[in-house]
Formats: sequence, C-alpha cells, structure tokens
Amino acid sequence: MTGIAAAAAANASHPAPRRAWAPAAAALAAAVLLYTQLSRIAGFLTYDLAGLARGGRPGSAVEFFLFEVPKVLLLLTAVVFGVGILRSFFTPERARQLLAGRREASGNVFAALFGIATPFCSCSAVPLFIGFVTAGVPLGVTFSFLISAPMVNEVALVLLFGLFGWKVAALYLGTGLAIAIAAGWVIGRLKLERHVEPWVWQIQSGSGMPAAKRSWADRLTDGRAAVREIVGKVWIYVVAGIAVGAGIHGFVPTHFMASFMGRGVWWAVPLAVVLGVPMYSNAAGIIPIVQALLGKGAALGTVLAFMMSVVALSLPEMIILRKVLRPVLIATFVAVVAAGILAVGYLFNTVM
Repeated sequence: MTGIAAAAAANASHPAPRRAWAPAAAALAAAVLLYTQLSRIAGFLTYDLAGLARGGRPGSAVEFFLFEVPKVLLLLTAVVFGVGILRSFFTPERARQLLAGRREASGNVFAALFGIATPFCSCSAVPLFIGFVTAGVPLGVTFSFLISAPMVNEVALVLLFGLFGWKVAALYLGTGLAIAIAAGWVIGRLKLERHVEPWVWQIQSGSGMPAAKRSWADRLTDGRAAVREIVGKVWIYVVAGIAVGAGIHGFVPTHFMASFMGRGVWWAVPLAVVLGVPMYSNAAGIIPIVQALLGKGAALGTVLAFMMSVVALSLPEMIILRKVLRPVLIATFVAVVAAGILAVGYLFNTVM
C-alpha cells in the first residue's frame, strides 16, 4: 500500500502530460490560425473598415502597422515561451558547458551559424538573446547570434541567389557571418557585462527545482512565467518601434533612396547605413526593395549596406534592447556592427 500511495502522490503532484499540454496546444493552434490570417485582417481593417485608399501612403503605413504588431508580438510570445521551457532543461552550468565551455572564438562561430538557421527578424531574435544571457552564455557569443539571426537567413540567401546569382549570395553569406562573428568577439573582449540591466541577471540568478526533477507541467509553468516577465516588459516598446517603422515604410519613397545610392560618392555607403537604421523589416522582406533600388541605378554595395543596417540595426530592435541593455552597450553594439557593414558596402562597390 505504501508504494501505491507514493505513486498516487507523485501523479497528483505531476499532472498527466496530455492534460498539461492541452491549454498550450489550444493557444498554439489559435496563434497559428491568427498568424496565417494577419495579412487579410490588416487589409480588411485598413481598406474596408477604415476606408483608406489602396496604394496610398497612409494606407500602406497603417496596413504595415496592423500587420507587423500582432506578427511580432505572436513571434515574441512563442519564442519567449519556448525559451522558458528550454531553460528548464539547462541550468546555467549546463549552458556554459555547451557554449561557454568552448573557446570564445568557437562559441562566436557556433552562435553565428545557429543564427542563420533561425528565421527571425531582429525584434523576434531578442527573446532568444535574453535567454542566452540568462542561461550564462558569454555576452559576446550572444551578440554573434543577435547579429546573425536577422542579417543572414536561408530565405534571403535563396532570393539573392535567384535574383543576382551565386556569387552575390555567397559574398553576402560570408560577409554577414564575418560581421556577426567579429562583432561578437570584439564585444566579448570589451567586458561590458556591467551594462546589462540588473533584471536580466536576476532571472539568471533565480534558483529553482533541478532540471532533471521537473515535470512537463513545471516546464510549461516556466514558459508562461517567462512570457509574463519578458513580453510584459517589452511589448510597449515593440509597438512604439513598429509605429516608427510603419511611418517610414509608408512615407519614404523608393526613388528618393535610389537617387543618392550610386558608387560615385564616398558618403553613399555611410548615408545608406544611417537611413537604414530607423527602418524595420526582415532580410526576406527588404530584398524586393533591394531589387527595386538596383533597378533604378543604385550601387550593389551601397544597397546591401542599407539592407544590412535595416535588418541588423533596426530602430525597433534598439528600442526593445533598451529594456535589456544600457545605452553604453547598445552604442557599442551599433558602432561595431556599423563598422562591419560599412566595410562590406565599400568591398562590394569595389569588387562588383
């Protein structure tokens, strides 16, 4: 009877996996359904309900905002929830064994390659960045991931290959990885951990049940707690940042950008980088704009520098990161990555 009682007590403390997963599965199904209908919903609200003209600048900005805000928030929630569950499997010591235990340079390479395989824009890559930091992964290694994830992804590579050939796609892959690895290594050498906001380290220092003894119900609870803790802090910054990006998306004409993106002037590349920072898009979304700019006579290196700055140094990303990092670290991140992007722009303009 003692063994039966012990088993019953264990079952009571750890609900059946099916029962524990049911709410999460229902929420996931609803989120996927909403995500697949976002374009149609945004179009209906913008043009049918609000009555804005299709093709007009106000309509384009409003539709962009109504589409991107729920898209990014859904991605943020899903990624944070997943990271919260994953963190329940690994103590900070285990995470250090996987990444921090390597030589730092190899950790930067691994994180940059991992970033390529994650189809996230800069904003939705931030939760994974936070998860790495709170798991004890070195700061420089996490920055290699944060740079690589939005800048280089398989969709962008396929589109570049189809539009411009394998040489351009290979150069983009190589230079994007080089920026992510080198920038992460430099930031790691600067030892700027003190410029991470204290609440991030508090998540890391929180003790809990050992990973091996946790049930799935416990892990799902960890995921929901991570959503409340992280998304609850950054959602307003997401909305504000996308509002800025939507205004620029709708009201800055493409021909204006192309008019000063030739290779004849030395300041074209840095100006393209400065103009790209306030915008918001992912690599796949910006490539059609790249094609349009090139069709109007813009130089390849200048346009790719613009593209890289949009996807790796977007203003919405900086706004979200401000809840995690202090201004000194954000400024260092921007300066190091911008230097790499400038080098890539000038290189492409020279050799292509």
